Amino acid sequence: MPSSAPAFADLLGSCHHSAVHLELRDTYAPTERFASWRRGQRINWDDRGSWWDPYLQTIADAVGRGVAVRRARVVSEPVSEYIRWEHYVTRELIEAGENVRWLPRRQTTDLSLPGNDYWLFDTRLARVHHFDGDGAVIEDEFTDDPALLKHLSAAFDAVWERAVPHGRFAV
Repeated sequence: MPSSAPAFADLLGSCHHSAVHLELRDTYAPTERFASWRRGQRINWDDRGSWWDPYLQTIADAVGRGVAVRRARVVSEPVSEYIRWEHYVTRELIEAGENVRWLPRRQTTDLSLPGNDYWLFDTRLARVHHFDGDGAVIEDEFTDDPALLKHLSAAFDAVWERAVPHGRFAV
């Protein structure tokens, strides 16, 4: 990603109404947190200081300003091990104020979905993630093309309408 690309905190900080994130992959590049979870280590949810981080604070700050932050995940079933972990750690996002929903991939056949994950900020700017085959981000593309923004907004709304709220989605 070029060094001139805006930081996520700046993008979210400039939002006035909404920030939506559509995730379409069943696995992403593994992290140490994922590896720890696989080894059986669990988060002590009562010790907020041990898991709260600047990213979550950025979300909480935006929500506190009245920005609706929503995330929709399209997943295959049965879910991958990575998605089971994501479901577990989604509690962090919920506690930061995000609204998260899940949609089984089999329910998307009639939807026109983009091929990439993305963030859409106030429907005025999109940050599109491009991944390698192992799930690592290789580039973020930014666009304010009105036709593409309209497509991304419609795709997110279509998924959101069908998706199951986090608390009701069992993995």
